Amino acid sequence: MYVVELQFECFDNTTVSAVDKAINGLMDALRYNGQVLGREFPIVMGEGEFYVRAVCPEKESLHPKHHSDFVKVCLNRLAEACLLAPKVRLLGRDLNSEQAAEEETPSWQVLYTTYVHTCSPLRSGETLLPIPLYRNPPTLNGDHKAVVKWQTEWQACDELQMAGGCRAEHAALHEICDVDSVLFRRGWDLRGRIEYLTKIPTYYYQYRVGGQSLAHEQERKCPKCGGEWLLEEPLHDVFYFKCDQCRIVSNISWDHIK
Repeated sequence: MYVVELQFECFDNTTVSAVDKAINGLMDALRYNGQVLGREFPIVMGEGEFYVRAVCPEKESLHPKHHSDFVKVCLNRLAEACLLAPKVRLLGRDLNSEQAAEEETPSWQVLYTTYVHTCSPLRSGETLLPIPLYRNPPTLNGDHKAVVKWQTEWQACDELQMAGGCRAEHAALHEICDVDSVLFRRGWDLRGRIEYLTKIPTYYYQYRVGGQSLAHEQERKCPKCGGEWLLEEPLHDVFYFKCDQCRIVSNISWDHIK
């Protein structure tokens, strides 16, 4: 990932509230298209100009060729706040984040995230590196907002269950573990939409924790079709199960991994 700085210059008198609305609207649009990552974008005010720093998947993530229709609308709205289109300056590589997957088409991909990841939840099945969302056609309604919102909710549930300090832990686990949960069904449907658009087999990650024993875990069946899905060797030290029919991957319960 790369850190960039966006510089917005004023061309006429304006107000802080108008600038705030215009810049935050653009940053939201870029986020929902996968062009910037994270959820917080502080705006720094200078002398007749404003600065925003953000993390992008690639050096060219903010190139106009990647813009969604909504990003283009938000860029045009900058003029209403008397702002010019932003100048983009690449500051350098973010050493605390993963690099994006190569642009070669993977043989399969997976919708996978955790609460510590800010990168794209769509990952190459071959390398598990994140695939920038804007490389693919819009998922729904012109951009990838549905995928980003799903990721935000999944990460919130993951953080709750990892903290384990309140009753909400069990409800959160239900959402990321059980195939009948609202979040699981929505995510699994989104992975189907992505597979349809990209023509690449796309899998959904089922989180697994608890269970009676390692032997009992290894006897688990696919939660949708009931078929055999235990792999001879785990993939990326994460996926111990893979059902090609239902497009689901899963781990052996972390409670029983040495």
